[in-house]
Amino acid sequence: MKEIISIRDAIATDLDAVVTLGLVASQSRKPGFWSNVFDHYVLRDKIDRFFLVAESGNSIVGFIIGEVRAWEFGSPPCGWVFALAVLPEKRQLGIGQQMFEEIAQRLKQAGVTTVRTMVDRDDKLTLSFFRGLGLCTGKYLELEKQID
Repeated sequence: MKEIISIRDAIATDLDAVVTLGLVASQSRKPGFWSNVFDHYVLRDKIDRFFLVAESGNSIVGFIIGEVRAWEFGSPPCGWVFALAVLPEKRQLGIGQQMFEEIAQRLKQAGVTTVRTMVDRDDKLTLSFFRGLGLCTGKYLELEKQID
């Protein structure tokens, strides 16, 4: 029997589950970071900001966060997805795809026609996931410099 997954807006009581799930993506517990993210994306006015969770039964099994941005060096408004995680044992069920499709739809309703994200070139799993959804190299290049 196929597992029923629902995608919904995150609420304040999801914080602990997201902190735990965030360990999947970063390998380090960052409750202060997540508290700030929740303040900005869940507790405040959420125009053009989206924090969605995937739920199976009464458990959070994934999340995705994004927003509309228009400030990067004159680029037109676009959607940015900057965080995504799915419990490893729940991968391959289409949960990440469902969350991405939902956030993309909400970004489209907010008036944008492009969605961007940034992936570490060595993170083959995440890179493969986004490429499988049709994302490809965009016209902007990320540049960086170590500033010890």
